[in-house]
Order: sequence, then C-alpha cells, then structure tokens
Amino acid sequence: MPNTQHVASRPPGVAVAGALAAETLVGVSDWVKALRAEIRLIASCPSSVLISGPSGTGKELIAQAIHFHSPRAAKPFIAVDCAAINGTLFTSHVFGYDKGAFTGADCATIGCFRAAHGGTIFLDEIGELELEFQAKLLRVLQQRTVTPVGGHAGVAVDVRVLAATNGDLKAMVEAGRFREDLYYRLNVIRLKTVPLKDRPEDISVLAEHILARLALRNASPVKLLSPHWLECMRAHDWPGNVRELENFLERIVLVDEHEIHPETAQCLCAGRAICQGDSAGTSYPGKFFDCSRGRDGACPWQRVVTSGDPVRQPSWPTLAELERQHIARTLEHALDNQTLAARLLGISRQHLCRKIKTLGLDSSRFRPGRPRK
Repeated sequence: MPNTQHVASRPPGVAVAGALAAETLVGVSDWVKALRAEIRLIASCPSSVLISGPSGTGKELIAQAIHFHSPRAAKPFIAVDCAAINGTLFTSHVFGYDKGAFTGADCATIGCFRAAHGGTIFLDEIGELELEFQAKLLRVLQQRTVTPVGGHAGVAVDVRVLAATNGDLKAMVEAGRFREDLYYRLNVIRLKTVPLKDRPEDISVLAEHILARLALRNASPVKLLSPHWLECMRAHDWPGNVRELENFLERIVLVDEHEIHPETAQCLCAGRAICQGDSAGTSYPGKFFDCSRGRDGACPWQRVVTSGDPVRQPSWPTLAELERQHIARTLEHALDNQTLAARLLGISRQHLCRKIKTLGLDSSRFRPGRPRK
C-alpha cells in the first residue's frame, strides 16, 4: 500500500524546486503566449481549474506552472494519476487510512489530500475515475474535509484542485459516465491545450530545448537540427504531441551516425517516416543533426545539408548577443518573474538585474517575484 507520509514531511522549498525542475512553458506560438498570460491571471485565485486536451500536450506542466506562480508555491504540489490508482486503492491512497483499517495497515498514512494541505493537488486523467469514487471526491471538494479509511472524524484540508483530462467530460456526463455535479465543481476555470500539429512554429524551439536537455543528461555535445530536417519535422503531424517529439529525439541522439536515411527514420518512428526519399527512391542525403564539431572537425554551419548545396553560413553571433537572447528567453519562459528566471539561470536575482541593465533589456515588464526562502 503506498505510503504518502513522506510527501508531507518534505521542506517547503522542495515543492518550488520540483516546479523549476519540471521546466517552464516552451514555445513561441500565439497559443503559448496566450497561455502564459492566462496563467498569470488565474494563478493568484483559489478556483478549481480543468485542463483538457490531447495526451502529450503538457497538461501537468501547465498545472505545475499555475501552482508555482500562485501564493501556494512554497507548499506541496501533489499529482494523482486517477487512471493508475483506480479501484479501492484510490480511497486509501488519496484520503489516507488509519492504523489497523485493514490487513497490512501497520501504520497510518495521511493520503494525498492531507499531504497537499496548503498547496495544490493535481488530479490527472480525472475522466478515468469510477462513479463510486467520483461521489467520494465530490464530498471532499464540497466539505473540504477528508475522512481516512478506518476513521470516523473528518480532517479539514486547504488545497487548490487542478484536474486534467484527454477526454470530453461533457459528453461523458451526457452518457452517464461522469457526475454532472463533479463536472461543474471542477470546471470553474477551463484551459485547453493545443496539439503540436496545430502550432508547428513551436517544434524547432521545443526540439532545441529537448536536445539541450539530452546533451546535459548524457554529458555530450548539443546536437543542432539541420534546416531540412526541421522542415520535415514541422510537416509531421506528431500524433503523440510533445511526448512523441521527446521520444523521437532521444532515439535519434542514441544513433551513432551523422547521416540519417529514410529507412532509419522509419524504424525510429515506429513506421512513420518523418522524411522520405524522393520519387526516384534516392535516399535523403542530408543530416538529421549536426554536432558542434563532427568527426571531420568541420564547423556545423559549413557542412553540406542537401546534395551539392552547402548551408548558407549566417553571421556568427557574439557571446554578448547569445547571452542577451538566452536571458530574454529565460525571462519569457519564467513569465517575467525575475526570481524564477534567476534560479533557472543559476545566478542571484541581483546579478540578473545587473545583466538586464547591462544588456539593455526592457525591464519595465519584469516582476521581482518572491524572495528565496
């Protein structure tokens, strides 16, 4: 039986660190920009939020961003996968149980709701919850008290509830598979994610971010996507959305070669080739990515990407220009919160303020954020 006692005992700073580790919202599309603005607007209120959209579009990441930018940021963020812990396990895991409540209950546990006291609880895949447990959850949301299994006295809890689903809860209500009263209790504020195919302009930014993270994790050089492959990736529909993109790039990085042919891509994409050969059957001569320095030691900007057509070498950015771009992007991802941006950059907020001034960034929209605890 899962024991959630350790979750509540962690220091407040761990919740903040967890939100930071989960990354901030990456993208340049209109949807991502509007989403950042919505998060700024709703983060400070205690209302429930229902996040809907296809799998792999970052619903939990959005929930973490809402929590981190809320007054509850120093308190726990507890995620509950309703699809994974359905059945009788749901009650004991989410509401806790008293010692001796059933065979094997050698000690009491507080459950996820009490572990999230003062913070946020995220109910992922809420549409997978059985009707019996929907009724129990509704009572907790209405009364703001939980009664552990084997107990009789309710315990007051102060949590903000965020929920997510990849299904149509309204249709499930009409079909009798989801309680209407619970639906309206959760659907106070509604956010809807957008599939990756509908925002292709985000693909290159996401890919760059994922490759940088993989390089850090694998202690290897950052690999840069070639322009042709970027176009191919933008044309792909990505049915698995960002999760599929992450998996694809991770598999590609593991391939010990600099030239990826269509048959290799087909294998890595489980039968869905992102880039095909031409109508004559000629294999694609370009490179999927270029390392910072290849086996031949050549600069990646001078490599041949299409047969006989060298890549046009752009003006090389200076270190100051790169630093300015990186700091500006970090501030944008941190929703203009200087404290969060400084932590992501690994510097103090005072140091960041000096950088903003030195590099000539517009500081009028930046917020100081909460001081480090």
